[in-house]
Amino acid sequence: MATSDATVPGPGGTLDPKEKRKVLAGTMVGTTIEWYDFFIYAQAAGLVLAPLFLAPLADTNPGVAQVLSFATIGISFLFRPLGAIVAGHLGDRFGRKRILVFTLVLMGVATCVIGLLPTYAQIGLAAPILLILMRIVQGFSAGGEWGGAALMSVEHAPLSKRGYFGAYPQIGVPCGMILATFVVWAITAAIGTEAFMEWGWRIPFLLSFVLIIVGHLIRKTVEESPVFKHMQQRRAKSSAPLGRLFRKNSREVVLSALIFVANNAAGYLVIAFLATYASRPVEEFGLGMDRGPVLLATTLASFGWLVSTLYGGWISDRIGRVRTFQIGYVLLAAWAVPMWFMVDTANIYMYFLGVFVFTLTFGLSYGPQSALYAEMFPAEVRYSGVSIGYALGAILGGAFAAMIAELLLTRYDASWTIGVYVVVLSLVSFIAVSLVKKDIQGVDLHAEGIEGPEPVTSDK
Repeated sequence: MATSDATVPGPGGTLDPKEKRKVLAGTMVGTTIEWYDFFIYAQAAGLVLAPLFLAPLADTNPGVAQVLSFATIGISFLFRPLGAIVAGHLGDRFGRKRILVFTLVLMGVATCVIGLLPTYAQIGLAAPILLILMRIVQGFSAGGEWGGAALMSVEHAPLSKRGYFGAYPQIGVPCGMILATFVVWAITAAIGTEAFMEWGWRIPFLLSFVLIIVGHLIRKTVEESPVFKHMQQRRAKSSAPLGRLFRKNSREVVLSALIFVANNAAGYLVIAFLATYASRPVEEFGLGMDRGPVLLATTLASFGWLVSTLYGGWISDRIGRVRTFQIGYVLLAAWAVPMWFMVDTANIYMYFLGVFVFTLTFGLSYGPQSALYAEMFPAEVRYSGVSIGYALGAILGGAFAAMIAELLLTRYDASWTIGVYVVVLSLVSFIAVSLVKKDIQGVDLHAEGIEGPEPVTSDK
């Protein structure tokens, strides 16, 4: 059950303010860079990859080519559970910090390679095969990234600020989205759409090399999680964390996956679908808006996601994680259909307002996620549990959200049907989070069955 700071150890309370700032910056910046890499592909899949890597199909049936291009986004998600299993297993055994650095470098290398790939016109069928292979590597890396960043922040947090600390790796996701969309917009504005289609699309991928170096240096300065250190000191590492996870915590894995599906699906509609839908020709089931202003409006609208995520983590420390999630999913469902009527005006200001309000609804079901998931699993299997649950939720939610949206649009020629799809997923996630045990908030995050350090009574 939830308890006060005086009765439950809060590892973060032992850290000085400088170290706390390093933890928050390290998890946020590293996550921003990793998700920039992941999202830059989603942006490219909607804008340029179909004609470049699926050229014959794009020439004869551009609609099907676009569906398949969106499907390549989802392919990587299928490998996120594998990355979560491997990284979670190693993270539970050898520490959060080492695995975070490894996943960051792996993601960046795959992203840079995509920027160097020859197209279908140059090497034929080998081009989409190599593209998919690199996307699989990205998916594997992303599967191990989130769990480590989430736990580094929450396990360093004072008890009363777990939601707030845990929101920092979460805001790395909208920050990565903002950075990816801004870079695509800036390059398009600087060199023009034609040049971007020919060669400029490679620049955002190659920029990842610089970001890898920055993220690696920042993450190296962050101390290992206090909870993991305590597990080492007490020799409390499980001999088979994965086996224990599925024997004793399968319910939590399933719930954590279902809790995430609606948020992830809605997020990927903003990341991969909306700008493409708004800027492509009307005869291709689009709105025919200018690509530059649409990308800029999407970038600015995504700040709503950033702000609401930080607020969601903060408010969950006060009114509870489950209640915060429930409010968030009610708001998401309420706006999921009306937004499309605003977007369909093809007015850039209405587009911005509709998407901005949409992203504002994300934060209450995203900001508290790190803390909620950390409190759902015991320390020995926590990295594995949160990573696998997150990865499975991403498959069910965001993996094929853009492709499903495209299919709904071409089938019914009515964008509001996509909103109905989000409403249904919101109901699923609402029910799942309502089934979480109400007394987990504030639990001791130290390994089950071992004695914790002296209680920390102050957040300072």
